[in-house]
Amino acid sequence: MGARELVTLLSGGHYFEGPRWRDGRWWVSDFYRHTVLTVQPDGRAEAVLTLEGGAQPSGLGWLPDGSLLVVSMRDHRLLRLRDGELSVHAELGEHCSGLLNDMVVAEDGTAYVGNFGFDLMGGADARHAKLLRVAPDGAVSVAAEDLIFPNGAVIDGSTLLVNETLGGRITAFGIEPGGSLGNRRVWAQLQPTPAVGPLDQMLAGATFAPDGLTLDAEGHVWAANALGGPVARISPAGEVVDTIAPPEGLAVFAYMLGGPEGNTLLMCAAPDFAEESRKAAREALLLTTTVEVPAA
Repeated sequence: MGARELVTLLSGGHYFEGPRWRDGRWWVSDFYRHTVLTVQPDGRAEAVLTLEGGAQPSGLGWLPDGSLLVVSMRDHRLLRLRDGELSVHAELGEHCSGLLNDMVVAEDGTAYVGNFGFDLMGGADARHAKLLRVAPDGAVSVAAEDLIFPNGAVIDGSTLLVNETLGGRITAFGIEPGGSLGNRRVWAQLQPTPAVGPLDQMLAGATFAPDGLTLDAEGHVWAANALGGPVARISPAGEVVDTIAPPEGLAVFAYMLGGPEGNTLLMCAAPDFAEESRKAAREALLLTTTVEVPAA
């Protein structure tokens, strides 16, 4: 456990997030370059999209017609890139109490999008947040409420798993016909869930704040730890069965399984997640390692 070689695929980022594997290459957002990149398995990178006006890209996904969906964090929009043309797929600001964040897109094009719930970088007290559902036609509805920083998410058949980063847990929902969510339950409790309030109090004694999430073929997930500890492979019983320690001085904030054989784990690493320090430096890395069980 944990004794794997980590290889640098790409360096020089500000803060990488939202990694995906599609069409034989990696896709990833860089918050503070305002850019969505593709990265070949040999490390060659190309900018696919650069957002104007200081907008920050985050979660990525695709509609059935091949359109790329991109979360635009600050203006609370879900953007659609089709044949080189960028448009607004959905406006989500009415339901957001913090920056828009990561998402997962179902095969039918339904997107589930989280948000911070509060001004994280400004040091505000934490608040509960909503998980939003965006139908394939762009219609927005509330899928679930009272989540504690809904973040990385995956879909396993008819089950949606979403990290509650500040809640220290992974929460599961049943996906019902039409895309609504029900049967809410705790899938994995990674640390005791603190009372929602001042951030310093919530983080006091915290050990695991699940951030990025990716699913493997055995129904396990790899979950990033935003607090900088080892990333963990978690079983459907909610047990940590494997870990990978990040390099000294780095934390890993997001993951994706992919690669030509499906068993490459891509990791988005940086010294921290503080906005001002990440804007000022180009220290973020994309790291890869090989795992035994491939992507779902």
